[in-house]
Amino acid sequence: MGRPTDNPKPYKIGVKLDQEAKDILDAYCEQESVSVMEAARRGIKRLKPDLKKK
Repeated sequence: MGRPTDNPKPYKIGVKLDQEAKDILDAYCEQESVSVMEAARRGIKRLKPDLKKK
């Protein structure tokens, strides 16, 4: 029961969105059949290539 332990997700975030961002998020979730949180995770992972090397 519950969440698989091979990839725990112990961190929570809260986000305020304007109407346009919410509409885009909702449309993406419907199109891809994913949850809002899965869509957020995918969006965050798309930021990785933009990180500057240390």
